[in-house]
Parts: sequence; structure tokens; C-alpha cells
Amino acid sequence: MSTAQPLPTPEVEKPKKQRRPRGKYSFRLGTVELAALLIGILYMIPFYYVLSNSFKTRGDIFTNTSGLPKEWITTNYTEAWEAMNFGRVFLNSVIITIGANAIIVIFCSMAAWKLVRTKTKLSTIIFFLFVAAMIIPFQSIMIPLSKLSGQLGLQNSYWGLILMYLGFGSGLSIFLYHGFMKAIPEEIEEAAIIDGCSTWGVFWRIVFPLLKPITVTIVILNTLWIWNDFLLPSLMLRDIDLRTIPLATFYFFGQYTKQWDLALAGLVLGIVPLLLFFFAMQKQIIQGITSGSIK
Repeated sequence: MSTAQPLPTPEVEKPKKQRRPRGKYSFRLGTVELAALLIGILYMIPFYYVLSNSFKTRGDIFTNTSGLPKEWITTNYTEAWEAMNFGRVFLNSVIITIGANAIIVIFCSMAAWKLVRTKTKLSTIIFFLFVAAMIIPFQSIMIPLSKLSGQLGLQNSYWGLILMYLGFGSGLSIFLYHGFMKAIPEEIEEAAIIDGCSTWGVFWRIVFPLLKPITVTIVILNTLWIWNDFLLPSLMLRDIDLRTIPLATFYFFGQYTKQWDLALAGLVLGIVPLLLFFFAMQKQIIQGITSGSIK
């Protein structure tokens, strides 16, 4: 006796989700992009005024401030270069910035590594002291710092200013290194020690190369701060031959207040090196951000 087999049920196709076609802008997205464009143009207006007026004559600046130069004058830059002694002040800024970045990276990376791997109450207290130092305003310790640096013979020298930058830049740098270093597994270091690597070898061969993304970020942040800093060099550097670009620009602008053509050209000379550094490091900035997020 045969049994009836159930008939197969027809498969019902599920409705596919409709995706928004690519390349089409929504009203909301277009509004956001238009607002961002307008804000970008608004922020670029001061740069336009400085750059365009730096190529004008003194009379053209007062009669045609907003327009393009009627005649592009390049002698403003040559005269401003000679008056500022720009080659010397540029070299001073480069020496101080590179020296301060090097000592900050070496000291802070080693300090953060030791604080992360030494899990004691004392290391936690030391870490919080470094972090708490960031909230102390510079103006509150400006006068005692000037007196102490004069007594120790640190004024009018590259190394004195570099040591000051190490003290003021350690808090943020150690904080960033400390947070990044927690993601590095300790098993890597233990394996290197088992293979016979020393403590210095573990740090410089294993740990420090892994810190490249955050190191690039720290170097960029400190470069922007040190290169544009005015207050600390004004306290530490009294010699004219040791002036940095912000100091030289300040004194040059005060000396040539009525000669706006030369003063604006001097401002452009002070801005250009930092812009070139930013564009040269743009790839490293993106890699540092993406690598840090993936890490």
C-alpha cells in the first residue's frame, strides 16, 4: 500500500533591499558639504589677505586691500629676508625643533614603557603626576622658571631651551605613549628575553619599532607647538643670533609696523616652512591615524 508524498512547497523569493545608487547626493549630504566649503573659504580669507598684500607696494595695500596686486612685487621678500636674517633664524628653529623632538621621543617612550610594564602603585602615581602637569598654566611658573634658568646658566643656549621643551612636552607625550603601549602584548617581549635579548635590546628592537604610528603623531604635534612657540623662546633666548622664526617675526613686525609690504612678506616667510613640513608629512599623518585606530 503506497503512501502519498507531500507536494514540495514553492520557494518564495525574499524581496531584495534596494540600495541607494552610488554617485547621487542627498539633500542632507549636499547641505553638509556646502557648509563645510563655506567654512573652509571663511578660514582661508586671512591667508588670502596676507599672501596677496605681501606682493603689493605700500600704496597699493591701502588703496586696493582686498583685490589682487596690480603689479606683483617680489622685492618685498628679498628685503624681508635680509632684514630678518631669515637664513639664521630658520636654522635656529630647525635645530631647536629637531633637538627637542628627539629628546622628547627618546625620554617619553622609555618612561611610558617602564610605567606600563611596572605595575605598581608608585608607577601609577608617577604617571598621574605627569598627566597632572599638563593642567598647570605656563604663566603661573613663568617668572620662577626664568629666574631658575638664569641661575643654572640655561639661558641663551639651544640645550637650555630644549630641556625646557622636554619638561613641558613630557606630560602629553607620555600620556599618548602610555595609552598606545597598553595594546602591545607582553608575550613579544618575553619571547625576546628568552632568546637572550637584553632590556635595551627589547625596547629598541621590539617595542620602539611598534611605536612608529604614535611616534609620528607625537612628532607632528610637538613640531607644530615648538615651531610656533613664542613665549618660551622670548624668556630663554636674549641673543639676536639665537632668535627663532616667531621671535624674528615679532621684532621685525614691530620694527617695520608702517611698512606693511615688508611685514606681510616676513609673515609669509615664517608660515611657508611649516606648511611645507605639513604637506611632506601628510602621508605619514594619515598612516599614523589609521595604524593607531587599527592597533
